[in-house]
Amino acid sequence: MKKIIFLVIGLLMGTGSFAQTEITGTVTDNSGVPIPGANILIVGTTFGTTSDFDGNYNFTVDIIGSQILRVSYIGFSTSEKTIELDGTSINVDFVLQYGGQQLDQIVLTASSTFRSQKLAPLSISSLKMTEITKLSANSQADILRSVPGITAEGGGGETATNIFVRGLPSGGQYVFNPLQYDGMPLMSTFGLNSSAHDVYARPDIGFKGVEFVRGGAAILYGAGSVAGIINYSSKTGDTNPGNILNLEVADQGRLKTDFYSGGKLGGEDSNTFYAFTGFVRKDRGPIETGLTTRGVQFRGNIKKKFDKGSFMLHGQYINDNAQFYLPLPLTGGSRERIAGNDGEPVEQLLTGELANTSFKTPGGVYESPIADGVSTTGGYLMGDFNYDFEDDLRLKAKMRYANYDHNFALYVGGSGDNGNPITLDNYVESIAPGNQGYTALYQGGAGSQINGSDLVIDNLHVDRLRPMTDYSGEVSMIKTITTANDGSHNITLGSFVARTEAEDINYQYRVLTEFNNNPRLVNLSYTDAAGDNVIYSEGGLYNRIGQTANNFLSQNRLAFYLTDEMIFDRWRFDVGFRWEYTEGENNRGGIYSETVYDNPELTTGLSDVQSADGAFLRTKVRASDWALALAGLYELTETTNLYANFSRGYFFPQLRGFAPVAGIEESIYEPENINQFELGAKFGNEKLSGSIAGYYVGLKDRVQIIQAIEEGRLVDQTRSEQNTKTIGIEATWDYRITNTLSFVGSATYQDHEITKNIDVDLVNGGSTETNVGNKLGRQPNFLGNAGLYFDNQKVDASFNLNHTGKKFTDNVNTIELDAINIARIGAGYTFGKPDNDESLRIGFSVFNLFDSSGITEGNPRAGATGQSEQDFFVGRPILPRRAFVTATFNF
Repeated sequence: MKKIIFLVIGLLMGTGSFAQTEITGTVTDNSGVPIPGANILIVGTTFGTTSDFDGNYNFTVDIIGSQILRVSYIGFSTSEKTIELDGTSINVDFVLQYGGQQLDQIVLTASSTFRSQKLAPLSISSLKMTEITKLSANSQADILRSVPGITAEGGGGETATNIFVRGLPSGGQYVFNPLQYDGMPLMSTFGLNSSAHDVYARPDIGFKGVEFVRGGAAILYGAGSVAGIINYSSKTGDTNPGNILNLEVADQGRLKTDFYSGGKLGGEDSNTFYAFTGFVRKDRGPIETGLTTRGVQFRGNIKKKFDKGSFMLHGQYINDNAQFYLPLPLTGGSRERIAGNDGEPVEQLLTGELANTSFKTPGGVYESPIADGVSTTGGYLMGDFNYDFEDDLRLKAKMRYANYDHNFALYVGGSGDNGNPITLDNYVESIAPGNQGYTALYQGGAGSQINGSDLVIDNLHVDRLRPMTDYSGEVSMIKTITTANDGSHNITLGSFVARTEAEDINYQYRVLTEFNNNPRLVNLSYTDAAGDNVIYSEGGLYNRIGQTANNFLSQNRLAFYLTDEMIFDRWRFDVGFRWEYTEGENNRGGIYSETVYDNPELTTGLSDVQSADGAFLRTKVRASDWALALAGLYELTETTNLYANFSRGYFFPQLRGFAPVAGIEESIYEPENINQFELGAKFGNEKLSGSIAGYYVGLKDRVQIIQAIEEGRLVDQTRSEQNTKTIGIEATWDYRITNTLSFVGSATYQDHEITKNIDVDLVNGGSTETNVGNKLGRQPNFLGNAGLYFDNQKVDASFNLNHTGKKFTDNVNTIELDAINIARIGAGYTFGKPDNDESLRIGFSVFNLFDSSGITEGNPRAGATGQSEQDFFVGRPILPRRAFVTATFNF
């Protein structure tokens, strides 16, 4: 009998040990975006877990029977489902509905933990990909223009956006705020070839969204950043397959198709997931130039999950060409577009007739890539490994390789001997005083004689060939230590390493055209005062300058960081320290001139074409520095949190600004230092959420390269050493008028000045102190953004107005640009049921609704003496009004 009793007990115990149930699933919002950090719990038990970065969860229980599975996260309504536990694995997915405010959205950038914007002691903004898609956003300026404290200049077109952050001096191009994909920068080292980071990638619908972290804490993790990080997080596949197709059409012949597909690879038991996305596009550009804008991008990732972690492989391929618009002559005073020979206002001076331009140089035949504009071909591969040694000890590692062939064609309108439109008669007289007559024909054949009263203009064309290779990696260990009263430390020890190699090889030539949109080339010959026949321009080219730069640069970086993210009852603290070492090499090839003739019978206007001579000057730099960041947040009430943060950071100057000097192996290379402080409050309830903060930014020993057109050529003219300071106040709000209608906006006021500025003349030598006490060039004092947004899951509509206040064209402060207001309107109707991932949205949006003609910048190549304004003003207007229609199919 005892044996039978023990046998029955043993069988019961054995049955209990095998009655374990594995529960898996995914938590998303109603637009399909995964929610990391959501709490999953079986009601009445201690069994549960939290969702990971991709919204997935997995845990095992040893209970049986009918149970209630509950999922909750701040900002969303709690969801419950009844499940039956019998030892068989089950999958339970949740779609959470919004029930909170904007500040409750989860953020992942500049942190080792999941937390909401409201609980982070930093200034953070985020935007979901569904919102970006509704915008028909085709450049970073469109996406980032609404971020508080950000000036985003988008007058150049669809790429190479200039970004200015919180009163910091910059030429734009993400100098103080790198653009990242999935936590790794698109280019690890700043300024090797001066290209903006967004030339290496374009927005597509394969992202969950974008986060922008502002302030000094951004320097701690990964590549680090002085002032902020723009980070896009990619979608990954999960247990529920999903597909998105987005078709976009617009005026100027735009046709763009985006797609996304994600799901599971293999059978139901597979733990491998995929996501594939990209676009194909072609149009005539925001402004028609006669040169097409076209390209493709493909991105994807494959993720393998295992018991203790995951491995994900990311990849990108891009082959994209986008036209780029530089400043052009406008009327002096009113700064309006000037009418061309056809009577229409001139919006740009690019010309399709320059496609396939080529000419001889001492180094051989040069073929200009002008037709491709900003052209990028290449891509990256990145491995992302996560491993949990224990529940409280995690390893994260990333490795990335990128290689791009990149050309940047700059058509600098109005930069020749006569930088403004001038009648042909006056032009010939200016280049050949006392001439005995001339012949001027449009390129293209007989019957195209130009009237002497028609306007012409000469221009500088600069082809900047900028291939780039980047190797980077990051590894970190995260240890969680639980203290009494449910407190915790999340301690992160990490390292970042990178090497970037880049070239900056420039070719220049000068062109004579009519003054019109998409102008025709002008072939000009004349008889000079001595009676000799002179051929001045052929194929529109009147000066084949040739190669003007031959630079090869490389830079290595090695950084270590240690941080602690602490939680104690109502208090949250972030503390971090970073140390970094860098070394680089700048190799500049010698240039020489040689008389080159395309036709030996022509002996005028074609001499002194430049090319590399095979010689190099080389210099090395090395430096190290450290950063410290402290931040704290106190939960004052259920609706209000107080926070403050301070940082002491650094920035390694752009290596291209340290020209080699014969006989000197190493240049003096000192880091720039920046101190930042912020104090504010975040608040939120069911009706209103937002923040208000004051901040201080002080930058010391900044190095800036100022370019100028000298004798018709683009050169590095001066290197400025600057100190600046900025004090500002910033407010954001999201007021829910009804459950379906919200009023959202932000306002920033900042007072900034130059406290030190020494210009070193790179051409003639010597230095002078200038501009002390002036405002920072291209930085406004006031920025604002406000909009009404309606969405009832069927009908959505929005109206947004972005305001950029007055700003000076440069540090000299002689010319102030008027404020800019850009309005955008959009609406859509959704067929089907979005919650079931089967829907079709038909929508439209209009950029620059009122067709404002504000000026984003003056002439950035006016030089250290600044810009002047008399009969004409050189400036870059914002892009004109453009209407988009979209169809977005989820299935």
